[in-house]
Amino acid sequence: MSTASEHAGQAALSICEALLLAMNDRGVLPEHEIVGVLRDAAATHENAVGTDHETENHRAVADLINAIISGGNSVRHL
Repeated sequence: MSTASEHAGQAALSICEALLLAMNDRGVLPEHEIVGVLRDAAATHENAVGTDHETENHRAVADLINAIISGGNSVRHL
């Protein structure tokens, strides 16, 4: 992945995480629904098919999302 792509991915992750946390803080989505959104996103990547390289990338994305669910990469544990 290029440096520009890495930065874009990190920015997107940070923005999405901030939005999910804000939605929870404002009572728009309860915690269980936010976790459900994250689990659905992880499952999409876990079930993706493609070349070995694409499958490996999808698996890495799923692992990252699952780490966020566990609180490993979150600013605040949901």
